[in-house]
Amino acid sequence: MSVRQQFRMPVCIIWNCGLHAERLETGMNRLPKALNYCLKRGGALDPCSAYISLNEPWRNTDHQFEESQGPPLCDNHVDGEWYRFTSMAGDAMPTFCIPENSCGTHAPVWLNGSHPLEDEGIVQRQACASFRGNCCLWNTTVEVKACPRGYYVYRLTKPSVCFHVYCGHFYDICDEDCHGSCVGAGECTCAPGTMLGPDRQTCFDVNECEQNNGGCSEICVNLKNSFRCECRVGRVLRSDGRTCEDIEGCHNNNGGCSHSCLVSERGYQCECPRGLVLSEDNHTCQVPVSCKSSTVEVSIPRDLVGGLELFLTNTSCRGVSNGTHVNIVFSLKTCGTVVNVVNDKIVASNLVTGLPKQTPGSSGDIIIRTSKLLIPVTCEFPRLYTISEGYVPNLRNAPLEIMGRSHGIFPFTLEIFKDNEFEEPYREALPTLKLRDSLYFGIEPLVHVNGLESLVESCFATPTSKIDEILKYYLIQDGCVSDDSVKQYTSRDHLAKHFQVPVFKFVGKDHKEVFLHCQVLVCGMLEERSRCAQGCHRRVRREAEGGSTANMQSQMLTGGPITIDWED
Repeated sequence: MSVRQQFRMPVCIIWNCGLHAERLETGMNRLPKALNYCLKRGGALDPCSAYISLNEPWRNTDHQFEESQGPPLCDNHVDGEWYRFTSMAGDAMPTFCIPENSCGTHAPVWLNGSHPLEDEGIVQRQACASFRGNCCLWNTTVEVKACPRGYYVYRLTKPSVCFHVYCGHFYDICDEDCHGSCVGAGECTCAPGTMLGPDRQTCFDVNECEQNNGGCSEICVNLKNSFRCECRVGRVLRSDGRTCEDIEGCHNNNGGCSHSCLVSERGYQCECPRGLVLSEDNHTCQVPVSCKSSTVEVSIPRDLVGGLELFLTNTSCRGVSNGTHVNIVFSLKTCGTVVNVVNDKIVASNLVTGLPKQTPGSSGDIIIRTSKLLIPVTCEFPRLYTISEGYVPNLRNAPLEIMGRSHGIFPFTLEIFKDNEFEEPYREALPTLKLRDSLYFGIEPLVHVNGLESLVESCFATPTSKIDEILKYYLIQDGCVSDDSVKQYTSRDHLAKHFQVPVFKFVGKDHKEVFLHCQVLVCGMLEERSRCAQGCHRRVRREAEGGSTANMQSQMLTGGPITIDWED
């Protein structure tokens, strides 16, 4: 194996807007700006010649994390750019499950799929993070491209939770020493479970799970030069090692329960210790999480905490004990919370970490029963919202909330503003507007989160508060303005949308009220093919999102109405 040099700083290779090649050694926070500048000036760059080099030795799969080396590392600086693994980090991402506490962190990230061939261009692959014995406890989608000189580049998304690190790996290479791996003049052969890469030297792992799911009836996990079959929660492998069957009682693998398994007349059931709740799989116990419109609340039993001090990804955000529980409250914008768009949901994630206290606390903790506690916290919010409103909000209506441990509403309101500054909405009284007036309305997020944007897919008016009213008039449809009198204003917040339209009423002397209904979709700003990025699209291709929006959850806020003064 050839000698690999070690670099101290990340390296960026950029074809300088198509003019000449530059090799930059600079801080990670400046590199995306350089790439974005070139993209704006000269169009899309070939990622094989415009990438950021990841060369840290601790990123390699051979590097085991140890507490004595300091805190675990996290790739929170990685944010949608193209990267290449070089130097002591490795040749490429591993395509097999990496055990936890590798690559300098708790939850190493590996590529769950084979590397592409050069003629395949840019492909999408799933990236998985290993933790708590689960090879894919978290996952995301990344892009991969095989380059002409035999290496790979990856477009890596920002991890949803710390501590995640994208791993690099040294694959076996057939060089001049051969080591029994070469046949003839420079002809390489690879060991079972591997195949020769595009450079005709490197032996890459074969992902057996890509062919017929490895023969597994449920879950196939790719391993180094091999694979294994697994079963869903509450089920167990049969003797053939490939098919699964239901667990019949507590005597078999504790019934699949994470904690207590109790035998009953109907079979068995899982139960949780006091202070924990049973998750949706009915087998795993978890701490209760309350997802509200403005805050996320986590309540951890003090018996579970012991003498540990709890904090979030941003270590300045710490738990507060009330005697029976340790509570942590944070918002979507604070404490290192990462917000991503995943399929039909907005997912907010953080990680509660517990480490031993340096001195006994005032709560009387003088012993510890565990050296470390890691609790991933996730809140899911629907992406698609239908907001119904009269010309002004009705403040007497109760705020919309969905009750649940890990689900909530990403809050929007439809506001009616007094002028085109869109700063002062009507609050105290419902105004009476004349047909000669202008109506200023807007979609406003109650929580402002970076990295997200919204699209008003449709807005229509009805003479009653019913959303399914037969008589309706569209102002916006398929993200396009349907009425030429509608004017849209720009907003500093990518989630807020502001509009102006002349006041109107429906024909008929009995129609003195107008209600607006707007459907809002939330997307990630880095999703180049998202529905929000398409904007006005008369014939929306839902497949651009990678799926249908038919299963997106719609929520409704109803208020108003406003009286229209239409008599001279």
